[in-house]
This record gives sequence, C-alpha cells and structure tokens, in this order.
Amino acid sequence: MSEMPFVMRRSPYHGWLPRHREVHRAFIKEKVTKAYARKDRMERSRPGAEPLHTDPVTRFTEVILGDSYMKLPLKRYFSKSTLIPKYGPTDWVDPNYVVTDSETFLHLLDVIVQEPPAYYKAKREDGSIIGEPIGVPMYLVFDMLSNTSAAYDLFRHDPFNVALKNLLDAWGVYLKSTASNVTLTTGPEGWFSPEAMADFVPYIKPLTFEATYICPNPSAENKGFQSWDAFFTRELQPTARPVVLPDNSYLIHNACESTTLRFATDVKLHDTFWLKDQNYSLYDMLGGNDEDAQKFVGGTVYQAFLSPQDYHRWHSPITGTITKAVVLPGTYYAVLFDDGAPADDPDLEQGDPHGALIRSQPWLSVSSTRALIFIQSDNLDIGLVCFIAIGMAEVSTCAITVTEGQRVSVGEELGMFHFGGSSHTLIFGPKAKITFEDLADRPIEPNNHYWINTVIGKVARN
Repeated sequence: MSEMPFVMRRSPYHGWLPRHREVHRAFIKEKVTKAYARKDRMERSRPGAEPLHTDPVTRFTEVILGDSYMKLPLKRYFSKSTLIPKYGPTDWVDPNYVVTDSETFLHLLDVIVQEPPAYYKAKREDGSIIGEPIGVPMYLVFDMLSNTSAAYDLFRHDPFNVALKNLLDAWGVYLKSTASNVTLTTGPEGWFSPEAMADFVPYIKPLTFEATYICPNPSAENKGFQSWDAFFTRELQPTARPVVLPDNSYLIHNACESTTLRFATDVKLHDTFWLKDQNYSLYDMLGGNDEDAQKFVGGTVYQAFLSPQDYHRWHSPITGTITKAVVLPGTYYAVLFDDGAPADDPDLEQGDPHGALIRSQPWLSVSSTRALIFIQSDNLDIGLVCFIAIGMAEVSTCAITVTEGQRVSVGEELGMFHFGGSSHTLIFGPKAKITFEDLADRPIEPNNHYWINTVIGKVARN
C-alpha cells in the first residue's frame, strides 16, 4: 500500500460528544441514576459501616473540601450548571437527572471510576435503536460544568489539578487491570459488538480491524486484550500504516492518526489567547522556557486532534535525533468558557453549550498536561522540530518512550496517550518552508482525517 487510500471528513466534536442526542442523554441518565442510588444507599447505611466513597474519590474529596479556595467555586459551580444535556434555550431538562450539589457529584465520580468506557445504545422516539461508543465518559460529566466562570477559576487551580490527577491515575490503574475488560465483548455494550465495530470502519477502511491492529488472540471474544488500556493502546500491524517514501527527507509525515484542526505561520514568542482567535504563544506552549521558544519564533505550528477510536501511539514525523523529552503538568478540564457554539459552527446549533473543550483546543496547547519531544532533523532545511502531545480531559497520561540522544527514524514510535482522545502539535522553525499537502499535491484541509505515517507536508530546499 503506498499512499493513504481514504480521507475522511470529521467533525471536531466526533468521539467527544455523542452524535445522537438520545445516546448522550441515555448515558448521563444512567450515570446520574446510579449516583443517586449510591448516595441513597450510603445515607441509609449504618454510620461507619463502609466508606462513603471509593478510595480515589475519598482522597479527591479530602483535598477539595479541605481547601477554602476550592470550596467556594465548587458551590458556585453547581448553582450555575446542569449535567443533563441541554441543546438550546427551549430544550426541556428532566429535573430528576439534574445534579445540584457537590455530594451527589462525588458519588457520580465513584460510579465513573469503577467502570470502563462502553458502547451505549438508546431508543429514538420512533422506537428505533441507535448506539455509539462513549470513549471519554468523565469528560461528558464535566463538559457542561466546565463552561462556566466558576469552573474556569477552579479548573485552573494547581491543587485542584493535582487532586484530579491522582483521581485519574487511580482510575488508570483500574483500566489497566483485567477487571476493566468487561466491555471488551460482543455483547450490547461491548466494543466488539457488530454495531461498535461498524464505528471503526470509517477510520480503518479498506482494512479490517484485525488487519489494522495486532490482536493477541483474534478468535477470542475480547480479541486477546486483557484490559481496557491494552485495547486502547493497541499496536498497528506492521503492514497497516507503512511510511510513505521514508528516504525522502523533505517530506513531513503524520505523527498521529488524527483529524487536522488548523495550522499557523509566523508564530510569536508571546501572544494572547482570545476566544475567537486563539493564537499560539510559543513561550507558553513550551512551558516558559525562553531558550527553547526562541528557536521557533516566526515558525509554523500544525495542530490535529484524535478521537477515542483512533490509534493512540505517536510516531516521529522525521528522521533525526531526540534532543529533549519532557512532560509538563497542566489542567484537565479547564476551557475558555463561551456563550456556546457560534453561529458558524458546522455541527452544533448556535448557543449549544456543549463542547467548549473542543473549541478551546489551541488554548489547550498552553494549559493542558503535555509531552514535549524535540527532534533535530538530519535535513538542515527542516532543522529542529518540536512534537507536543496534548492531553485532553482524562486523556492526560502522556507516556514518552524515547530518550534524549536517541536516534529515531521517520515513523518510529515516540510514545502514547492513555484513556480517551487527545490533540497534538508540530512546531517548525522559521527556516523550514513548509507546504501542507499530501504526496499527490492535494492540500491538507481542516476537519479531514489522515492516517499516521502518511505525508502531510513538504519542505522547500533552501
């Protein structure tokens, strides 16, 4: 196979927000119902008979409620938001599924951290059944809550993010255990059900799942994946994503299986992020390291995002030497809060409050937990390149698998994300004159999905 045979147009919300409102509501209603049932059961229990919350949520609660700075915005947080999906000012919200206090919300977190992501089905008004995977369940819980001024303050607070990281790490331990493979089945909520497998087709066609990914035991119901994380970080078959023209050092290859968000030229050392025009600020993207940032002033930034169904390992876009690799801590659910989807949003109605995190993706390059990998190209016309893996929401575990001084070939693994969806950027210096187009000279366009290892850019000879 030479160049990628299929380019798919993707909504920036795809994989993050359910396409079907019925599925979105069914998911939230199920989780909120479980949370209220759990809260009721705990309140009826004999005092001290069992812990009020799971260990991860207990530790999270102790930090949050023990900090006066965090307690106040937490109260404002629930007075201004609702969990149940609301798609417009006239949309009706069932009061039975509104979470209006922090205690119920904590029980909701208890529910989330004891379950793996699943495939959800719902019934339409006409009685037909629809379904789709929910790969980032905790994000859906935080989605509408995050798009408030109260959450903007709380979610950028360092102690809050440290506590949240510990909570997510504990959930990650569960997702790496064999107990988490209960949704890796062919059953109704299984990731290998016929309906769920059909959702993978647009990402991998004309190949099959087994021809695309290494399955430890293809004939088993769970295809040999012993945990949710093993399934999520699955590896590619050697022939599934060949590197296109690896010896041509003037080509830039796709570092992640992803959907293009945008690219920017003549990027500045310092810039301001505004809601409508989120400019890239190199100093902030690179963690306040002025020496690193100065090398890219006047250069180019390319950004693309991943969905939960994507392949989540990162590959080197060029051949060269790793000069630095570091993970920067950051936020998890903080967004640039807005008035909802703008009038020109291609997917959501104007004012729809969902998806602020997705609309904030450029800003996340300076705020979220992220891995920075600097690669010195063998080609002097490319020079230094910085790959940034941006953790979004619960997908903030960025695992780097290369080390400083290591030689890497184009298409070689750099690291991986865990647990959900994510974003990434490539930063090039001012001397690299890049045209973003594929091997057939077709322009790389926003909202198009491109396979990893395929050509996304060409560098001019100086």
